[in-house]
Amino acid sequence: MLSGNEAIARGAYEAGVRVAAAYPGTPSTEILENIAEYPEIYAEWSPNEKVALEVGAGAAMAGARALVAMKHVGLNVAADPFFTLAYTGVNGGLVVVSADDPGMHSSQNEQDNRLYARAAQVPMLEPSDSQEAKDFVKVALDLSEQYDTPVLMRITTRIAHSKSLVELAERAEIPLRSYIKDTGKYVMLPGFARERHPLLLKRMEQLGEFSNTSDLQKVEWGVGKRHIGFICAGVAYQYVRESFPEASILKLGMTYPLPRRLIEEFASQVDELYVIEELEPFMEDQLKAWGIKVEGKSRLPRVGELSPEIIHQSFVIQLGPTNKGDVPFPVPASQPSDPEMDMAEEPDAVTPTIDWCFQAIPGRPPVLCPGCPHRGVFYALQRLRLTVTGDIGCYTLGALRPLSSMDSCLCMGASISMAHGMEKARGKDTGQRTVAVIGDSTFLHSGIAPLMDVVYNRGSSTVIILDNRTTAMTGHQDHPGTGFTIRREPTWAVDLEALCRALGVKQIWVLDPLDLDKLREGIRKATEADEPSVIIARHPCVLLENPFQDRLYQVIPDKCVSCGLCRDLGCPGLIFELRSLLPETGSSSAERLLPRIDPDQCRGCGLCAQVCNHQAIAEVPKSQGAEEG
Repeated sequence: MLSGNEAIARGAYEAGVRVAAAYPGTPSTEILENIAEYPEIYAEWSPNEKVALEVGAGAAMAGARALVAMKHVGLNVAADPFFTLAYTGVNGGLVVVSADDPGMHSSQNEQDNRLYARAAQVPMLEPSDSQEAKDFVKVALDLSEQYDTPVLMRITTRIAHSKSLVELAERAEIPLRSYIKDTGKYVMLPGFARERHPLLLKRMEQLGEFSNTSDLQKVEWGVGKRHIGFICAGVAYQYVRESFPEASILKLGMTYPLPRRLIEEFASQVDELYVIEELEPFMEDQLKAWGIKVEGKSRLPRVGELSPEIIHQSFVIQLGPTNKGDVPFPVPASQPSDPEMDMAEEPDAVTPTIDWCFQAIPGRPPVLCPGCPHRGVFYALQRLRLTVTGDIGCYTLGALRPLSSMDSCLCMGASISMAHGMEKARGKDTGQRTVAVIGDSTFLHSGIAPLMDVVYNRGSSTVIILDNRTTAMTGHQDHPGTGFTIRREPTWAVDLEALCRALGVKQIWVLDPLDLDKLREGIRKATEADEPSVIIARHPCVLLENPFQDRLYQVIPDKCVSCGLCRDLGCPGLIFELRSLLPETGSSSAERLLPRIDPDQCRGCGLCAQVCNHQAIAEVPKSQGAEEG
């Protein structure tokens, strides 16, 4: 039993991959974590996805098989080399795994990276289970070497994380291909690139023929009359097969280039044709452009994940089988089977309700962990009423109530650039009331260049680097600032202070974000400076290291006035309860909302005691707190 990510790692091992690189990002992170378990493969966390792909490109040019993995927005970062690699081609095989995130479980958008394959003219494979996830790595590498091209392998969150049975094989030791200097192939000066473009188009014609005849494409005829046909790929195939077990299906493993001849033949043998795909009508639009009558997004949502239930709701199910072996019939989009269905943006489109998913699940908003060092920073920023441009990481939760101290979150590295842009648009007064926050891993990923820009273009932005010594959001992966590689081998750690000085920043403070007084004073000085300033808020992630594990705090009810200051921290370790108390005058009882500290969740950071103006929260011995709790 392997998840899709584990299976891809196994596929890289079995297919003779020598070099693998990635930047962690859910849902792709576990691919490299599992590849690192195989000593035969050199594996690395690269500073960002662009660097990872360029490492893979260099390995492939040198004659080795290489794999590069990233989440869907990571391919945006790697798009520059990705597009040009389609021109240069490869030597050893190169597969690029893009893990898309329909439904945005952990992402800022749900872009459909199938469009990258078409835009870059790169062939694309889409596995539908873990067995195919493993097997398609080898197929992709073989195709890469046969057709001299990088190959995009697209998975989605459900394929990445779902587990299914996988048959394993031994590793194939693929010898290094000879490297021969070829300036016209690998040096993309305009003159050479013009010669490579026609070769790229010719290659795609050849791949189109391969797609028509490949075993990657499978026709599964249903029982009885073939009056309905479904075309699908990836996890959508599993949903269709579960919803309509007797349906006729053209299951595509290679979705770019699409097999036109095979699709036209399949379409000619069914009365009604439907494309089932998540997100964009990628296949449907191409079929319509070919003149094939097909439906898809007229009855299925264009946003979020699909599921067997959503697909099932989109069709009217005939009552019982007939003697013709009919499969369920779709109804025209103008006659929805469920009058409660929501209407999509397109005219006459039907979007099924998905309330069934959540009826039995209580709401639980995401929250920073108890003892998280970021909490002190966001509390201080909120109290100082500063404009805060944010970035990508678990600290983005600082935007939510009750901290409510982040104004923007666009993409990795954008916090610094956006703060600089706001200053240049509205003047230095705005700049001195604006702070950019960015994590240590994100800063090394894509924050160095914008900080350089602030200094170079005479800005005065304040940047707070939230240095918790890890890439926490994706599961505590190392990065160039931690001093360890993916295999936990000791290595040089980037000196953030020296790096910022080298970029030209003179005002630098290193502060503990759990010391609120010093933190507030540092922020005040930094924002008053008429030049770029950096605060490095350094404290390890509490899930990795907790220097206060022997400390515990308790509320003293007699001193608490229910002012709510501690509640503004949003700490899960603080539980607020209505308690009956005797008022100062009279004999009747009254109720007040009083905090209680859960000893099982308290990490001893002491922030609650620091924000309390009435000394109603005090440190106690942990043993005593456990007994009273």
